[in-house]
Amino acid sequence: MIRHLVLFKLNEGVGRDDPRVVAGVQAFEQLDGAIPELRSWECAWNVSDRPIAYDYAINCSVEDMDALQRYLEHPAHQAGVAQWREFATWVIADYPF
Repeated sequence: MIRHLVLFKLNEGVGRDDPRVVAGVQAFEQLDGAIPELRSWECAWNVSDRPIAYDYAINCSVEDMDALQRYLEHPAHQAGVAQWREFATWVIADYPF
């Protein structure tokens, strides 16, 4: 199994209530059950107020690297990524578990 972990940081001046952010969150929430490769799916806002904390996280798992690639290329995933590019940056870690 492969864990796909993504941490998002909203751009300066962008808040959680920004309509673009609300739509982006909805796009990611809708991926749960929509992409066959996903074995688990979690996405949520960070609850920590530490200055080094990121704002939003995705934590999901897939069977193997081929499944990860299919997930990454899936049109629904690509649509969500396109939305988030407008208002956030992110870091990613993919690792076996």
